[in-house]
Amino acid sequence: MSEPTSAAAEAHYEFDREPVSADRLLGPGHFAASFAGEHVAATEFVIGASFVSWGAAIGDVFVGLAVGNLLAVLNWALLCAPVAVDTRLTLYWYLRRIGGPAVTAVANVLNALLYCVLAGAMITVAASAVRIPFGIPAQTGLYPTDARFVLVVVAVGGLVTWLAIAGFRRLADFAMVCAPWMFLMFLVGALAVLPRLGEAAGVGAVGSLAEFWQVGESTIWTGRTPDGAEGLSFWHVAAFAWVCNLAMNAGLSDMALLRYAPNARYGLFSIFGTFLGHYVAWIAAGVMGAGAAVLMGNPLTEIDSGGVAYAALGWAGALAVVIAGWTTSNPTIYRAGLALQAVTRNGSRTRITLGVGVVTTGIACFPFVFSRLLDFVGVYGLVLCPAGAIVLTEHWWFPRLGLRRYWAEARGALNVPALVAWLGSLVVAFALNQAGVHLFFLFVPTYLVAVGLYVVLAARAGAEEATRSEGAEAAPLPPAPPVAPAAAPVKEPDRMAALWGVVALAALAVCFWLGLRVALGGLDGYTESHDALRRWIGWPTVVYFAAGTMFVRARERR
Repeated sequence: MSEPTSAAAEAHYEFDREPVSADRLLGPGHFAASFAGEHVAATEFVIGASFVSWGAAIGDVFVGLAVGNLLAVLNWALLCAPVAVDTRLTLYWYLRRIGGPAVTAVANVLNALLYCVLAGAMITVAASAVRIPFGIPAQTGLYPTDARFVLVVVAVGGLVTWLAIAGFRRLADFAMVCAPWMFLMFLVGALAVLPRLGEAAGVGAVGSLAEFWQVGESTIWTGRTPDGAEGLSFWHVAAFAWVCNLAMNAGLSDMALLRYAPNARYGLFSIFGTFLGHYVAWIAAGVMGAGAAVLMGNPLTEIDSGGVAYAALGWAGALAVVIAGWTTSNPTIYRAGLALQAVTRNGSRTRITLGVGVVTTGIACFPFVFSRLLDFVGVYGLVLCPAGAIVLTEHWWFPRLGLRRYWAEARGALNVPALVAWLGSLVVAFALNQAGVHLFFLFVPTYLVAVGLYVVLAARAGAEEATRSEGAEAAPLPPAPPVAPAAAPVKEPDRMAALWGVVALAALAVCFWLGLRVALGGLDGYTESHDALRRWIGWPTVVYFAAGTMFVRARERR
């Protein structure tokens, strides 16, 4: 009876304190699905609608998001992935080697707390859809006004925490099934409300790109806020797209995921998250939000994410919000658990993740956490990115500058320069913000100040002397990445897996056809065709999830 237990423990082992072994590296599908599942998610409903209410212009949205997302992909590919593959460690454990226990405790507790707030916002968004069948009113204030909403949040938070405890492999499997359907729901939801937006803009049926642009310019991304003030500029839109995941890419938190990658080029798989989630899904969510406001006759600021999706897609839309909340909060709680686990001496990741889930669920009971999401995303990225700057500096630049890596560890000293560089960079960011520099533009100066301060202070504190006295090669190098095992023999195609895959794709095609039918039908019979979409789209959705789950299970068995 001991062998199955041992095998099960091995299957869930997450390499919390040592490099990932070669036999546990994962393939392209896991990373594409993980990035897509996390970034085609609940935040997209909130952020996409926020660009509408904050008055961004249509051209600034389309071009600015393209530029900002490209820069974000480069952050993952050139900053985060190389360190993750070179060390095979999480940021939380590698930072312990560079900064020592004190720096690690500060960084990881900050990481965990801020991730709890972010995951809590996503659980709140998921609960905004679950509330609908219970007749619970939308919760858009600072605190909940209905006790039933709190019960819904607790139920959603419990499920999310259970999935996070299952580990990265299970998160990737879950995202692999959900991501294609969620992405499609954003597109179908936008298609479903286009005729009504065309009517509001005086264009009528939207049958061309030029007509869509005219509708978007007059009723969606107008360049003005609802009260008539000037909206976000191109630079604000591009900067936000670049910095919204700053803690994960330039701040290196996604080392927790990319340490399973065979090589650093896997950082480019972040394109599945940025351009599907932070480009197409944000634009589609903006269309859905503006359309829901017209359909419901309410200002967009008074409609929560569940209400927007339900107005556009019915119960399938509500389900999309729930699943989107899960696929974002799951890996976020997973990261928070790893961060706190690295602070403890021999803490269990399972118990710590459970505790993180409890705290996160408590935060999620207060709806304000998602109503201020854009500001929070900017702040948490800015607070955490200096940790990534310090790690990158010591890992890549110290050997090139003649300084010793892991000098504080070798000398048994507290890494005071790391703490000072972190705090100093944030002081500079605060001063610039008080001088009028927008929050979204503070990343570059904050990062450069952290790098410069750390190099100068570490050299004076002992990194330079340690190199001269003991030799640069005496410093212990990071664990060498394991050599990948020989390729397995090519197996015969699994016909059942192929069959399930075809059925899943056919179900997605039906969902898309239902939305396209409403969009192309124009205003004649719009109410009837839209009602039919909301009524029938749930059936191909059920078929898709059944077939998609069977496809992934068959693929995993092989």
